[in-house]
Amino acid sequence: QVQLVESGGGLVQPVSSLRLSCAASGRTLDFYAIIWFRQASGKEREGLSCISSRDLNEGSIDYSDSMKGRSTISRDNAKNTVYLQMNSLKAEDTAVYYCAAAPGCTNAAGAMLYWGQGTQVTVSS
Repeated sequence: QVQLVESGGGLVQPVSSLRLSCAASGRTLDFYAIIWFRQASGKEREGLSCISSRDLNEGSIDYSDSMKGRSTISRDNAKNTVYLQMNSLKAEDTAVYYCAAAPGCTNAAGAMLYWGQGTQVTVSS
């Protein structure tokens, strides 16, 4: 069993940056890929980025064209935490951001084994 807790969201102005954290407890993240999703009000959940498990060590994948070039996913194995650094934020980035764990990288929400509770990001002037 893995518990995921997101943090780092908040209200920020356009063109600001935020770093979201996904802290895992329970089983180590060494054997799970971690995927960041977001869901804006009235829209479907969107996969953003994935970082592979330490065990597979296959790097990361970006799924979102809208976030491409503005976000970076990384992990700190010692802290059992995955980060999503987001830059040049726009109003359309406003959403609840979730992290999830899966056996391998995929942006299919139905393939996730574990989900965090989400953290709200609001971009507004």
